[in-house]
This record gives sequence, structure tokens and C-alpha cells, in this order.
Amino acid sequence: MFTYTDDPTKRYHSWNYALRQEFGGKIFKVPVDGGFDCPNRDGTAAHGGCTFCSVSGSGDMIVAPSDPLPLQFQKEIDMMHLKWPSVNQYIVYFQNFTNTHAPVEVIRERFEQVVNLPGVVGLSVGTRPDCLPNEVVEYLAELNQRMYLWVELGLQTTFEETSNAINRAHDYSTYTNAVARLRKHNINVCTHLINGLPGESLEMMRENVKRTILDSDIQGIKLHLLHLMRNTRMLRDYAEGKLQLMTREDYVSVICDQLEMIPEEIIIHRLTGDAPWDSLVGPMWSLKKWEVLNAIDQEMLRRNSYQGKFNARQENSHAANSLTL
Repeated sequence: MFTYTDDPTKRYHSWNYALRQEFGGKIFKVPVDGGFDCPNRDGTAAHGGCTFCSVSGSGDMIVAPSDPLPLQFQKEIDMMHLKWPSVNQYIVYFQNFTNTHAPVEVIRERFEQVVNLPGVVGLSVGTRPDCLPNEVVEYLAELNQRMYLWVELGLQTTFEETSNAINRAHDYSTYTNAVARLRKHNINVCTHLINGLPGESLEMMRENVKRTILDSDIQGIKLHLLHLMRNTRMLRDYAEGKLQLMTREDYVSVICDQLEMIPEEIIIHRLTGDAPWDSLVGPMWSLKKWEVLNAIDQEMLRRNSYQGKFNARQENSHAANSLTL
């Protein structure tokens, strides 16, 4: 059996498993809208946002984004309790847009509204690598001493040509530098990558994971399928034939290839994403999320494989040792 699982059908180190080990039971990750903007929209770094990003900045699924933060939190957990009434521990997830894109005093005021709410044991902060000035990192380091903390860094791709094409507005070195600065304070880092970006082959998708693993000391990773959404600039790429939506077969295959490269101790926070059906252009098969996840499990079993089977760090070390002999 794979080391980091208690389910023989799971051959990867899942977020649910990691949380059960950390807290002894099921945890809710509760998304909230902190009211932050994005430097890629307000002109600080660029205008227009990333071409795949919807008007809500990845917060499409938040129940009441305009409510005060404590009320947002309560409404979210009330809904979750309908399915899991006994859960009483929560990680608050500042999800949409860039949740460190503000003066540190503003960030502190918003985060502190929720960190002491009953049952809150942790905080997860979604942000960009170019929005982590020293004073913000120092505040995050303070929070890391107080509670369970993750910083989720949107990278999406390691290829500069893709990054430019999707209007990412920062380079790869900005990402690696941000991870290094967070890790100086032992802050857990989860990196987001997107499979299926315009112009990227399956080999490039595999290379994105390999580079991320080799170049940055991360503790978690999120692998997303590209969702083509209405009211996004990427629709133009699709209309012009610059974007081919992934098939489920290719997605499952490349995810399994990526899992095999990722060291087993790195936590897999997500292997696909959610998108609201009424604004999704495609791939429509992604709406059946559990079928996708089950297909990934089945493919790993078919291969008799597991996360880290071809650990990129070990393979790289072996290659380096061979060159010095």
C-alpha cells in the first residue's frame, strides 16, 4: 500500500488524508471573499487579468461574497453542515483574486476577523508570487506561529511564452524567489498549476510539474484542468483555434504521469477543479468531478503505480551523480 493513504484505491497523498492526520478528523475548508483586488487587473502589474480568469476571480462558488467576513464564514459552514453535521474544525480559505494585494494593515484587519472565530484552526491564503513584500511575509510568519497556515501560490505554468500569452504579468523567477522567502519562515506553500493552457503539449504539462518540484521547496500542489469560462479573454483564443480543450482521457493520463513525478510527502490539494455549469464553455466532462477522480484512481491502479514512483528529485539526483562519476 502507498504510505500516505488509508484507502487502498488511493495511490496519492490526498489533502483529506493529510488533514485527518493533522487534526484527527474531517475538516472543512471554508472559502471566503476578502474583498481584495488583483494587480493584474488594477494596473499595478497589468490590466485585464489572466485570460482564463472570470469576473469573480476564482470565487464563483462562494455563497455570499458581499457579506461581512464572519457572516460569509457562518453561511458557508451552515451549508456544509447539512451534509456533515458533526464537523467542528475549519480552515478559512481566502480564495478569489489576490489576498495579499493590499497594505499589510488592511490584510491584518481582514484576516483577524476570522482567525479567532469558533472552530477555526487554520488559514489558507490564495495569492500571487509578486504580492509578497517583506512586511506581508513577516505577518504571515506571525500567523504561522499561531495556527495551521498555507500560502497558495498561483503559478499556472513554468513556461514564459505561455505566461505571456495568458497575461500572467510575472516571471518564473518571481515565483521561485517567493517560495524561498516563505520557506525561510517554514510557511507551507502549495503551488497551483493548470493543465491545458493554450499552446502547451502534454510533455510541457509534465515538464511544468518537474520544474516546480526541482526548483522550489513546496509542501503541496494543486493541479487544475483549464476551464474555459464565459466572459473571459481566453474565449478569443478558443474562437481563433489557439486553444484545444483537453479530452478526459488525456487529462487523466497526464495527471497520473505528474503524480508519478511528485515526491510522496508532497500533499496533493486538488487534481481537478469546480466550475459553475451555467458559465462553463468546456470541457463539459469536467462537471462530473467524481467520475474524473475515480478515473484517475483506476488508471493508477491499472498502471500498478503511485505518487513518487518516478520521483523527480530522486531521478535528478541520480542523473547528477552519474555525471560526476
